[in-house]
Amino acid sequence: MIKNKGTIKVLQHESNILKDNPLGDPYVRELYVYLPPDYENSDKNYPVTFCLTGFTGRGKMMLNDSAFSPNMAERLDMLIAEKRIKPMIVVMPDCFTKYGGSQYINSTATGDYEDYLIKEIVPFVDENFRTVTDKNSRAVAGKSSGGYGAMVLSMRHSDIFGLASTIAGDCYFEYGYKPDFRKAFKAINGNPLKLIEKFYDEESKKGKFAFDGLNMIGMSSCYSPNEKSEWGFDLPFNLETGELREGVWQRWLEHDPVHLVKKHVDDLKSLKLFSVDAGTSDEFALDIGANILCSRLRDHQIPYIQEEFDGGHFNINYRYNRTFEIISEHFE
Repeated sequence: MIKNKGTIKVLQHESNILKDNPLGDPYVRELYVYLPPDYENSDKNYPVTFCLTGFTGRGKMMLNDSAFSPNMAERLDMLIAEKRIKPMIVVMPDCFTKYGGSQYINSTATGDYEDYLIKEIVPFVDENFRTVTDKNSRAVAGKSSGGYGAMVLSMRHSDIFGLASTIAGDCYFEYGYKPDFRKAFKAINGNPLKLIEKFYDEESKKGKFAFDGLNMIGMSSCYSPNEKSEWGFDLPFNLETGELREGVWQRWLEHDPVHLVKKHVDDLKSLKLFSVDAGTSDEFALDIGANILCSRLRDHQIPYIQEEFDGGHFNINYRYNRTFEIISEHFE
């Protein structure tokens, strides 16, 4: 039984950046913040980790009750009580969109979620809580799409985040996304918005490959937005034939962390931590993607930590234990 528990604060944040987002998604959002057990009875400042959810997730979902595993707050309480990590503040933002997620980047199809986090949420947290504002005491971490966000945000904003950790983050798109194009093509069946409507109709029969279709729409809205397109984005395959659209695919690859490394060598070298984790049987081959990513890091003599575990892509929240341990070890 853990006696000293942390506190969850729920703040309402009104975003100017998201106010006119193209999907009409809410611009007033709940921000969930975990404060460590001794926060209320001290005047100390604490390091901060921004924890990003996977596709179709939002910060609140990290605190869902589960019968057989701890939620994020319970996990942090345990790790702090056992002295496996230093007390820290953990921020769980909401970057969900109508299409399932934002990948934590700016897009004319979904909104400017990268700016939302960097220009609004990070300063908002520093203003409202006793944080250590040095970048080497500020980490960004996440799983799956959240891991992708952690990688990209740390590359592009190494002045904001000094530490980054990814668990099964999207990378090497050739293996992670491309094999599912055929299934997504069948699910979308010529009209991506009709498939989206099915997800908001609980009684609708969505079809065998519905999630693959949703994932493809969500990624397209982030990686290949197009204001002139009928949908506001370009899919990487022809909607009539299924044939690969090479020009669109190349736009996707420009967002792949594997290809971004060479553009951000100095940024990556400035980080105190770049940690990469993946299961050896990941269903999207993100373990292979992690290996390829790390080979690019080695090519440029960029320090990193890589670990693997026996598992796949799903039901792996327990890997957050190791993620927070590594982050805690490297915090200043």
